[in-house]
Amino acid sequence: MSKILIAYFSHAGQNYSHGSIRNLPIGNTEVVAKKLHAMLDSDLFYIDTVKKYPDDHMQKIAVAKQEYDKNIRPELKAKLDNMDDYDTVIAAFPNWWTTMPMAMFTFFESYDFFGKIICPIVTHGGSGFSNSLRDISLLCPSAEIREGLAINGDDVQKCDKVLEKWAKKVHLL
Repeated sequence: MSKILIAYFSHAGQNYSHGSIRNLPIGNTEVVAKKLHAMLDSDLFYIDTVKKYPDDHMQKIAVAKQEYDKNIRPELKAKLDNMDDYDTVIAAFPNWWTTMPMAMFTFFESYDFFGKIICPIVTHGGSGFSNSLRDISLLCPSAEIREGLAINGDDVQKCDKVLEKWAKKVHLL
């Protein structure tokens, strides 16, 4: 029996949603990660940065762009001591600047993914995975990367059936 980890990065506060900037008490990716966690026998790990991102959407995307442009790896608050226990890692994240947030780069570079299965999920505002699947492949060349799932942020509250169908397709259910 394989042991599954859902590792996710999410951002609450101001987000682009339904055509405007709205305040989200729970980030879109967190909503998806918790829905999936309720479906699967899995552990949940929140990828949190030491330095907080601004709640203001425009300030947040400016910081995210700066991290991307300068290839910055933000320091994470916590590290898993038992990554070796997991066979499968569901990596969930939003799309920021054509890829995953730089905190995800820090996460992937912090562990050895040799022989692990990575199942990526992205929440987005219309751009899907962009370059994130390529970047995961480059960061984790010895992992098996299964088909990912892209969920528009506007659809996270009603994505249960989509999540279930995907989980079956990638042999998590």
